Amino acid sequence: MHYRIRRQRWEQYTIILLTVHKSIFRRCNLKTEIVVVGGGFAGCAAAASAARTGAHVTLLERTDMLLGNGLAAGFMDSNGRFTAAKEAIFLGGGDIFTALDSITIHRDVEIPKHKHGTTYKNVAAEPLIRGLLRRLGVDVLFERLVRSVEKKDDKIVSVSAKNNETFVADAFVDCSGTAGGPENCTRYGVGCVSCVLRCHAFGSRVSIATKAGVRELVRLRVNGTPGVFSGAIALQRDSVAPEILSKLEEKGSLLIPLRKEDVHEDKLFMKACSQFSEKEFAENLVLLDVGYPKIVTPFFPLERLRAQAGFENAWIEEPMAGGKGNSIRFLSIAPRDDALKVEGLSNTFCAGEKSGPIVGVAEAIVTGHVAGHNAVREALGKDLLILPRSIAIGDFIAFVGERMRMENGLRGLSGGLSLAGGLYFEERMKPSGLYTTDMEEIRRRIDRAGLTGVLAKKEC
Repeated sequence: MHYRIRRQRWEQYTIILLTVHKSIFRRCNLKTEIVVVGGGFAGCAAAASAARTGAHVTLLERTDMLLGNGLAAGFMDSNGRFTAAKEAIFLGGGDIFTALDSITIHRDVEIPKHKHGTTYKNVAAEPLIRGLLRRLGVDVLFERLVRSVEKKDDKIVSVSAKNNETFVADAFVDCSGTAGGPENCTRYGVGCVSCVLRCHAFGSRVSIATKAGVRELVRLRVNGTPGVFSGAIALQRDSVAPEILSKLEEKGSLLIPLRKEDVHEDKLFMKACSQFSEKEFAENLVLLDVGYPKIVTPFFPLERLRAQAGFENAWIEEPMAGGKGNSIRFLSIAPRDDALKVEGLSNTFCAGEKSGPIVGVAEAIVTGHVAGHNAVREALGKDLLILPRSIAIGDFIAFVGERMRMENGLRGLSGGLSLAGGLYFEERMKPSGLYTTDMEEIRRRIDRAGLTGVLAKKEC
């Protein structure tokens, strides 16, 4: 009898002590919680940006690797991307750009209509960025395909992954992208091409904005077909003739004229990369050295490729069906404002392709910086950061937003919108004087706006 009383009292004391301990623990470790869905370059940048403010960040990636479509990238800093990357550094968000610069293979690479580009070692990028995020304190969780969203009024309260894990946060960033799954690539493309997205193994992307009831936008081709093709294919390094490989590794880029019967200019209007939509990209094999030969074309029939001198043994590595087609993108774009807040949701932001028909590593990173930073500000009840149009990044975000709101604004574009070419760079960025390679001028424009280091400041 006495034993039972003592035991009951001990259990009561234990419960009280545990409750007090948890309460104290919560108060001592109270942090703003941010969840980023999607681990492409945009999601990685959003997570890094939010973590820099002092928030606790969880990044949910549906596959077993980061960088998404960026796993097939490797080229940056050409044209206006240089300007935006340096602006991001002066704004205090340069960690990812600096990391990629450390694995650069070639500098001052030139291809048609592109100057001062750089190529980096593609296979080194993913582990490099993974390590960077973990050093920043981001909880990077792989194979967490988000299946459902819990919403209250105009706020997302939590998201749940396929294994029934639930993640509660104060604010969310949707970086789930716009490409895949296989059903979309079949409906609007040539079927699954076995690309880096690996939908069959890890599941098709899920947009949390759509799950929360937001009606998303679709980029249309000239003929009205939704979506456009990804813009490049990777070759197995040793399948290219040694003399071509040697020249490519020496220069960083190479143009090889195509046979007349293999020139198809219609492909220029089918791909996401507007900066590669000049006729030179239809008339030549344009190669980049990103640690392996990368052809800047959405697809190239293998028989015709092997008919080109030096490519008799060509082996397409990614996408594996790159002789037939590529993945389809721009199928799920979230309407948003210039702070990158998703329309209709008060605590959800978006970046990368989810924030507009944009393409490129730099474009994904800079929008990710803004979205992640603003997610924290929203959670803390602070004014959101809207970059002024005197800064190229701010102007680009606003320009893309205007285009999205135009009637038929997402139809008939030659690819996506880019800081490196096409509609924005040629018709807006260059004429307005926002494009520059003068580092001192870039520093001054950030300083004049009073925004030097803003993305590196602690908010919580």
